[in-house]
This record gives sequence, C-alpha cells and structure tokens, in this order.
Amino acid sequence: MDKAGGSGEAPPEPEPAAAATVKSIVVYPIKSCRGISVPQAAITFLGLRWDRQWLVMNSAGRAFTQRVEPKLALIEVEMPQEAFTEEWQPTPDSHMVIRAPGLDPLKIPLGAKRATVDDVSVWEWSGSAYDEGDEAAEWFSSYFGKPTRLVRFNEASEIRETNPDYAQGYKVLFADAFPFLLASQGSVDALNSILKEPVPMNRFRPNIIVDGCQPYSEDLWKTIKIDKLTFLGVKLCDRCKVPTINQDNGIPGEEPTEALQALRSDEVLRPSHKNKRRVYFGQNLVCKESLSEKDEGRIIKVGDPVYVLESFPSSDEVPA
Repeated sequence: MDKAGGSGEAPPEPEPAAAATVKSIVVYPIKSCRGISVPQAAITFLGLRWDRQWLVMNSAGRAFTQRVEPKLALIEVEMPQEAFTEEWQPTPDSHMVIRAPGLDPLKIPLGAKRATVDDVSVWEWSGSAYDEGDEAAEWFSSYFGKPTRLVRFNEASEIRETNPDYAQGYKVLFADAFPFLLASQGSVDALNSILKEPVPMNRFRPNIIVDGCQPYSEDLWKTIKIDKLTFLGVKLCDRCKVPTINQDNGIPGEEPTEALQALRSDEVLRPSHKNKRRVYFGQNLVCKESLSEKDEGRIIKVGDPVYVLESFPSSDEVPA
C-alpha cells in the first residue's frame, strides 16, 4: 500500500518557480507615438488590443516612423481607461484624444464608420485602411508641416502576416513585424551601468516589461507562460536608430547604439552566423492562444508571474 495514504497516485508536479514578473504593460495606439502604460491588456488575434491600430502617413501613403520623423515621439495618446478591459466596446461618445506641442487636442471617435483609402504601406506590406478624416489630416499636417493623414487598420478586409520564417500563421496590425515585444528591466539596468547617461526603457518601446530576471535572460526564452497564456520567443529584436531618440524631446543622439554595438551585435551574440551588422535588444513574441477563435480570458496584467517552459541553449541558436 502507498505510504502516503493508499491512492497510489503520484503527487502533483510542483509549480515551477517564476523566472520574472510583469512590471508594466505598454500599448502604443498610434505607430511611433507615445505609449500608454496600462494595468492590464487584452490579447486579440492581432496582438494587444489597440496596439499600433493607427498610423500617420505621408501624401504617398507611406507610414511615418520616428526613424524619419522623430517629432512623433512628442505626440501623446489618451484612450478611455475602460478600453483596456476585456469586453469593452466603444460608444458614440468614446474618443481617442491626441495631444502635441503647440496644438489643441484632437479627438478621434472610436466607434465612427470611416471611408477607406488604398495604397497605405508599412515596409513591404500595402493595403487599404480607414481614413480618420480631414480634421485629423489638418491637425497632423500642421504639426509636421507637410501633407499628412491619420489612418486606422482595416481589420474587415486586410491581413498582415508575420514573417513565416519566424512565426507561421500569426497576424499583426501596424507594428513593424511581430505582435509583442518583451524586454527586462535587468537588461536596461545592465546597459545603463556602462553608459555615461542612462536611458529609460521607453527608448526600446516594448509592450511587456518584466523584472526579477538576470540581464538579457529574455534572449533565451523560447516558450514562456504569462498567467495562463503561452508566448513563443520567435526572433531577437534588431534595433534601428529609434533607441537613440530621446522620447521626451525627440532629439536623436549616438547612444545606446554604440554601447549595444560592443555588447549586443551579431559578432558577439551569434558568432557562427553571417554578420548582419545589427544590434539586438528585447525578444519578439507571438501568443499561441491568439490562434484560437475563443476570445474570453486572454488578459495579461501587471504583477503576473512569468514562467520559462523552454529555453534556447545559447544566444547563437536564437533566431534573429
């Protein structure tokens, strides 16, 4: 007879220790503009709800980013607080409020039906989007001093897929490439320890910031669980010039790219691979549950534990 009492069943597997905790969650409703720190966010089949749902484009339909328009860093976006709860739907009175230096606030109705505009392009993708109208166009054109329009992703007819070489079957809105970007506070702290002037996390524009793990340990996270949701680390995030732009004043500098070149380049992290002359910070993620048709219960919250279920053996073996 079993000494523990006779059932003969093995004791349950102990819960693995959490590797980190979600410190903050940031949603960026308009591509390349300021983010909103939220206590929780709903996961949709396209990423965090409201994240990169809008973009600012030029007269040719090309997306503006801070790479060419660093003044985007000064545009603040406000959403109704309840918009980040799971089941909230816009009412006729629901607005996104946009602010920028020298201009009156601009209100964008969240539930209004809009005309579509064709030939909107983000990197290699092009398609139609909803045009947010002439008032928004005049506001943004005044701010940038050139013809500019605000558009919203057309979920009814458009699909923008992630790169199948890294994540097959996943979709994204106007984010650069993947629906989620995770970075750890420990990584920023380690980087700042070698910089003359520390940089805040907002230089890297992640959605999920975790704390309590070793610096750069997120590089190796192949499969993680946040609360009950499973995320896959699919590609190290190679960094452009945006982390050099001060998000408080829109002025670019040299760091942290020069420091990252010494610490976080292909040559350092992936010595057996072709040198792409890139630097890396953060891990791009997809969420397995976003492939499911079931929408309920897909929420992540500040304070959620992060469990590492599977790791890459070394940074040399991480997709990048």
